[in-house]
Amino acid sequence: MSYGDYLSLDTILAAQHPRSPDHNEMLFIVQHQTSELWMKLMLHELGAAIQNIARDELGSAFKMLSRVSKIMEQLVHAWDVLATMTPPEYSAIRPYLDNSSGFQSYQYRCIEFSLGNKNAAMLKPHAHRPDLLARVQAAYAAPSLYDESLRLLARRGIAVPPSHTLRDWSQPYTADAGVGTAIKRVKLAGLLRNDCVVAANAGAEDCLEPLVRLATHVSPLVRQHAVWAVYKLAGKARAEDLLAAARATEGDVAVLAEYACWAN
Repeated sequence: MSYGDYLSLDTILAAQHPRSPDHNEMLFIVQHQTSELWMKLMLHELGAAIQNIARDELGSAFKMLSRVSKIMEQLVHAWDVLATMTPPEYSAIRPYLDNSSGFQSYQYRCIEFSLGNKNAAMLKPHAHRPDLLARVQAAYAAPSLYDESLRLLARRGIAVPPSHTLRDWSQPYTADAGVGTAIKRVKLAGLLRNDCVVAANAGAEDCLEPLVRLATHVSPLVRQHAVWAVYKLAGKARAEDLLAAARATEGDVAVLAEYACWAN
């Protein structure tokens, strides 16, 4: 198998069919075809990231979303090339395009729905192709990236209103003060986690009392790092005594694993 065979280059490079006699139409076609290829990869990564968040596999999800971010940058910068086409040059080819429009891109619509911008009216441009409409409808009816992230917070013990974790995913998102409060809690948990790490690494034994209190915090992230910090500062025997009450009521797998690490 050759390089060209693997990449189906004959098919890809033969897929440009200008309709006008204008030299600049090739730029217009290649620009949009490459954009669609990038959007195909974006959907591949975005869909997998949403699935991984649903499975609590956050490491993989973060890697995929980082890639999505870079793809978006690539798409934005790609328009610099198209910007070399002047308005009169575009006007020369536009009559040959009939009713075609980027507004009809089903991949763009799937990305839009996957990111949470749900609008039933946006299904109509794809009604002429049942196969494509089915793909767009699937994205429309599925939880968005933000929806799945809120469900993750709820699974991690953050109080997210049930109206935002069990709902009709095809409906537009409605802001709720409870969600904002939940997100603030996540930010606070991150700060407290950092405090645990700093205290332990600094050998700040005067912080043991507040660290023991944090071992019963509502956030498993905070509890896990508080347990680590207490063991690191107090040593195994003393830490087990200080954390006995917290350990007896702990039910989170990650936090229990932290206790188990120090037990060995």
